[in-house]
Amino acid sequence: MNQFLRETARQQNMSLLDYVLKQINASENETGVKRTIFAACPNSLAVIKASLRSAKRNNAMIKFAATLNQVDSDGGYTGLTQEQFVRTIRREAAAIHYTGPVIIAIDHGGPWLKDVHNREKWSYERTLQAVKESFEAAIAAGYDLIHVDPTIDITLPKGEIINIDVVAERTIDLIAHAENFRRSHGYPPIAYEVGTEEVHGGLADMQVFDRFLRFLKEGLQRHQLEDVWPCFVVGKVGTDLHTSTFDPEVAKELTAVAQQYGSVIKGHYSDNVTNPEDYPRSGMGAANVGPEFTEREYEGLMELCEIEDKLLAEGNVAKSSNLKALLWKAVIDSQRWKKWMLEGEDADDFYANSPERQEWLIKTGCRYIWENPEVLASRWRLYRNLDLNGVEAEEILLSHIEKAMDKYFYKFNLVDLNDLLLTEKVELSLA
Repeated sequence: MNQFLRETARQQNMSLLDYVLKQINASENETGVKRTIFAACPNSLAVIKASLRSAKRNNAMIKFAATLNQVDSDGGYTGLTQEQFVRTIRREAAAIHYTGPVIIAIDHGGPWLKDVHNREKWSYERTLQAVKESFEAAIAAGYDLIHVDPTIDITLPKGEIINIDVVAERTIDLIAHAENFRRSHGYPPIAYEVGTEEVHGGLADMQVFDRFLRFLKEGLQRHQLEDVWPCFVVGKVGTDLHTSTFDPEVAKELTAVAQQYGSVIKGHYSDNVTNPEDYPRSGMGAANVGPEFTEREYEGLMELCEIEDKLLAEGNVAKSSNLKALLWKAVIDSQRWKKWMLEGEDADDFYANSPERQEWLIKTGCRYIWENPEVLASRWRLYRNLDLNGVEAEEILLSHIEKAMDKYFYKFNLVDLNDLLLTEKVELSLA
């Protein structure tokens, strides 16, 4: 099914995602049912596996949105290059016989949005070149979408926000580079996403929002890219790393403006959102969820550790994995937790922060150290200890993540979406 849809989209000179959105829109016009595409940030192999299993169970499409911190030519913190990431998804999908559509995307692709670029204060020219090379590698690997997000500029004075016209020009430059590379090498069409929900250059003000889209349209025309237009525009709709309430009224306003340009709104930081059912009602085209799944993975591992402790006390385990202590040490030693410090918190002494805050920092920071050798070895021992006692460790772990994912498939009206696309397949076959 996935390959058929890709070929059908290519025949219409469309990306797979643009084609799927077209079919969703046609179905909404006929039935009135609104749908929001669910995108998972693949911050671990467990999340990749859970995403595919949940998609199969819900008979729906799944989209992976990987940041350059997660997946890049240097392996990112998942240890995967773009090519290895695509191959991993294909192999895991084949292992469970999932043949539905899988969208693979870059999330937040732009200068200084990769932590090492920011931390080491790379020049604009150097970080821009690295981002362009990352785009090329993603296109060559078979990615379906690139989120172009040049909304950070660390050369500006502290507190100064990048001008929206500069954001538009840099967006145009990156899209033009990606398209020139794609076309010159004969790769299939890809989709684009633009904008950010962040404070820097955030597209929440309606006048700024409209100005950005107008400049973008004019700029693409100047580059003779009239046939290229982003399907997603990221909007600030109430959610961020520390808030979980989606604002449907703002979303409707942004959606109305985006529709005039032929785009739909994409929400980021949709983790643990309290009102996910309002996303489709407000016309949201898609939503990203990421750190929530790291939290669920951590909680699943803590459940397994409790089972291991019980078995150890009973004399049924030879040697403890000691995973919890190793996880905490790895996160703290990584220093990555400092990225999430709030004003007034202690960024020098981890343990000076409240126990609740420490737990949150560990939960969200685990995604950076899942692939550490000592963590992998400890995790293997935990699984082995439980497996020898008849406990299906990985199944328990994945169930924690899948439960969270199932919620989004259901609330976003995506259950049995593949039947809708399959109906289109039958109609095309008979044509």
